[in-house]
Amino acid sequence: MHRIFSQRRAGVLLHPSSLPDREQEGALGSEALRFIDFLAAAGFSIWQMLPVNSLDDYGSPYQATSVHAGNGRFICLHDLVMRGWLDEKTHSNRRNLPVIRCIAAARQGFMRSATQAEQLRYQDFKAQQGHWLNDYALYSVTKQVHEMRPWWLWPAELSRREPAVLAGFHREHSESLEDYCFEQYVFFSQWDHLHRKAREKNILLFGDMPLFVAHDSVDVWANQGCFLLDTHGQPTVVAGVPPDYFSASGQRWGNPLYNWECMRADGFRWWLERLRTHLKLFDLVRLDHFRGFASYWEIPSHCETAVGGRWVKAPGKELLTTLLAELGELPLIAEDLGTISKDVLQLRDEFELPGMKVLLFAFDSDARNPYLPHNHEPNSVVYTGTHDNNTSLGWFYNLEDSLQQRVLEYFSYPRDAMPWPLIQAALQSVCHTAILPMQDLLGLDGSHRMNTPGTIRDNWQWKFDWEWVSSDLLVHLNHLNRLYGRI
Repeated sequence: MHRIFSQRRAGVLLHPSSLPDREQEGALGSEALRFIDFLAAAGFSIWQMLPVNSLDDYGSPYQATSVHAGNGRFICLHDLVMRGWLDEKTHSNRRNLPVIRCIAAARQGFMRSATQAEQLRYQDFKAQQGHWLNDYALYSVTKQVHEMRPWWLWPAELSRREPAVLAGFHREHSESLEDYCFEQYVFFSQWDHLHRKAREKNILLFGDMPLFVAHDSVDVWANQGCFLLDTHGQPTVVAGVPPDYFSASGQRWGNPLYNWECMRADGFRWWLERLRTHLKLFDLVRLDHFRGFASYWEIPSHCETAVGGRWVKAPGKELLTTLLAELGELPLIAEDLGTISKDVLQLRDEFELPGMKVLLFAFDSDARNPYLPHNHEPNSVVYTGTHDNNTSLGWFYNLEDSLQQRVLEYFSYPRDAMPWPLIQAALQSVCHTAILPMQDLLGLDGSHRMNTPGTIRDNWQWKFDWEWVSSDLLVHLNHLNRLYGRI
């Protein structure tokens, strides 16, 4: 077990996109630093986020265009103004300009006025991150040139990555390519500053790594042999989950599946590089859909639903053994929610990875429900709810009367209104780590939920306001964290 999990901690789940942005300065600006101060004052020591990678047009953090590149929309442009690289007029017009236009203007200012030491840091960054950065820039600019079409609809010589064609494209679009490299330099520089400030306050940053990647991503385009694709770049099989109690047809996610034999042949290099980037950004990382490391649901690409799929064994043990040998002690958490088979639990426990306990899942069966607090295990992370759930208050209001009564009876008819009984139960739990969504700390109803699975509208947009955070809330949270040994 990683040393991080050797003491009791508590944290808050809040994606940077949910921070207030009154000054149009970006999620990595002063609002993020203010949130770190809030966490410290309330007695928390973890800030959990969703994936922070570059996004597609639908805005889901779980369908990123790169597993390495940071989301340029998080960049604090105000910081670039203060450095003298970006003019006020461009900054004030930010909402009417693509972020990359602002970054391009800032790069010109950087080239004119940055110190020699800063220029050298930029060159060092490009050299150290070149294994993914160059392809990310090529992918991003090529999409722009071809009207944002997916890579398999580009001219064949580009989609096939013919070296001579890529070299010519690089010469023709060198300035645009440099803009995307500079974007990532700024993102990682600002992130490093945020990370240092968090460490000064003893706050750990907690990231999220999806198992699968988007088909239209630089990762698939640049590593086509690592995925099960046909000669036209289309997946032969895709990811999903089988039919269950919630869906008679299962879920067909559509992500391409890995060619594990190809990945095994070079010692899982792609995974090693991916995890190295995550461990540079974060102090601990959640492995989303962990069950897919043991076995995954493989759906023929011609199937419109998940019904025609089958379980296929994955080399999770071999992969995790390689990661452990190369990277050392790993601060990983297994997302083990849903219908989990014995092989998944064995894989999780063999590597001593904490699993997850979600209180909103605790009351739909009998006293043996593993999510009920009296069944919790110390090597676990307890949540009231996750980003895919309703808020705790919204969940409680939507329960039938009989189930509401069962919840209240379990907590001995608490004096405090919901969601505080759930918050206290999470903090009381024997689980070494407790994570609380910001919406629950603020007592917000279901209109404030972050995501509704199976839908693509009105998700990932929620923001909070500092006016909702009272000094009494800080005192109360600090008291609870101290009372239950999480400080």
